[in-house]
This record gives sequence, structure tokens and C-alpha cells, in this order.
Amino acid sequence: MITELRRRAYLGAMQVVSWLPRSELPFAAPSRPELFEPPAPEPEVAAAPVVETPAPSAAPSTVPTPAERPRIEVPRPATQARGEAKPVAADEPAPAEDTRPATAPPPRFALQLLRAGDCLLLVELPNGESFQSRDPAYLLLKDLLRAAGLPDSPRLIGEPVRWPLLVRGNMDQGPDAARDFLQGFVAARMDEGEPCACLWLVGLPAVRFAGEADSEAFNRELRIEGLGAAWALPGLEMLMEEPARKAELWQAMRRVRQRWMSRSE
Repeated sequence: MITELRRRAYLGAMQVVSWLPRSELPFAAPSRPELFEPPAPEPEVAAAPVVETPAPSAAPSTVPTPAERPRIEVPRPATQARGEAKPVAADEPAPAEDTRPATAPPPRFALQLLRAGDCLLLVELPNGESFQSRDPAYLLLKDLLRAAGLPDSPRLIGEPVRWPLLVRGNMDQGPDAARDFLQGFVAARMDEGEPCACLWLVGLPAVRFAGEADSEAFNRELRIEGLGAAWALPGLEMLMEEPARKAELWQAMRRVRQRWMSRSE
């Protein structure tokens, strides 16, 4: 059921000027009796030329229409919230590019310094922990020392060097910093102890950061400023995984061992 005011509003929206209900409507105003009388017959008039005239527009309805609701502008999210790029004005300067060199990530390695006779050994720790007496890598190292004519029970010098030194902080721990620290560490141990006939660099981290070389230098002699003569060797784990490398290592040892054997004689 709808009220008379709303019913007239609907009829006005449909441009219905007059209407008659088929039955009595609830809440409706009383009907006007003149609407139910038959229309009077129109008098006959002489035919006149037909002149087409525009149809009169329907009289405006007196039924009040509902007031138009005010439009409410809903704020839309900015384009930046949807990940769209912000347009740059023509006269707005482009952001300056960052020309600073990218910082290299810090290398990660663990090395142990040992002494066997007249030689110092900077050895990569395969699992990052100190050697144990029954470790396969340590047993292989003892075999290398016996073949080189050196004591097969090397003496530990200090704690292992683990890089990076700090987990947090702003200190530079890149490759250059690792090289400077490692070379300074070995040089200080040389000055504190007995003379060194040859420095063994066992493993790629020792060759790279103490000898400033790469894997191409394996089984070769190096001359390092501040550290003297050195010999680059593959890592113990690499020798265990690739036994074919041992033959080249034995051949190189026959040449290099003269450095420390001549001093012991």
C-alpha cells in the first residue's frame, strides 16, 4: 500500500495527467463525481481546412515530485595506492640517478692458522668448525704434511678466523676489508713467532683473500708482499671429492718442498 502523495508522484513521473481507479483505493482522496459523467456530444461544425498544428504539450502536473537527492562525491583512492606511476610534469626535473658504486656483499669463510715445522698453514675449515682428531679433512692434512716432510701434528695458532666478523653494524666487511684483515692477521703472527719458510694457502678463501689470487693459482707458488713466499693448494674437501687433483698436487709438492727441506738440513 502506498500513500496518495507517493501515488501521484509516480503518476506524474509517468506523465499521467488524469486517471480513474478500478476499485476503491485505501488512503485515497474522495473521487470527483464529474469524472464519472459521460462527456457531452460535440456540436457539428462545418468542415474546415485541416491545418496541422503542433500538439499542445501536456499541462504540467500539479502533483509534487520528490526532491532530487544531493549528490555526494565519494573520495576515490589516489593512483599511488594502486601502484600506478605518478606522472612527471614536463618542467619537473627528473630524479637524480644514484651513481654510488654498489656495495659488494661480505664474503663468508672460516680459516685456521697452524704451524708445522718451518711452515705456516692457513687452512679452510670445511664445516666452519675447528678440526677434530678424527675428521677426514684433518687426516688428509696429516697425510700432506708427512708427504712434505713436515711434522704431521700441526700446532694451532689462535682461534679460527671467521668472516664476516660482525653480524650487525656499519663496519665495511666486503672483500677488500677481508683481504686487508687477513693479510694483517697472518703478518702479525709471523712477526710474533718463528721464521716462516713458506706459507701454505689451503682452500680458495685462503688463496683469494691472503694470496690475492683465484683457483687458477692452485699448485703454484706465489710471492705476497708482506708475507713472502706462499704455495696455493686446493681445499681439503675438494681433494676428497676430486681425487684426481692429488696427482698434480704431489708433482707440485716435489718442487716446492725444497723451500723448507733445505732449511732443515
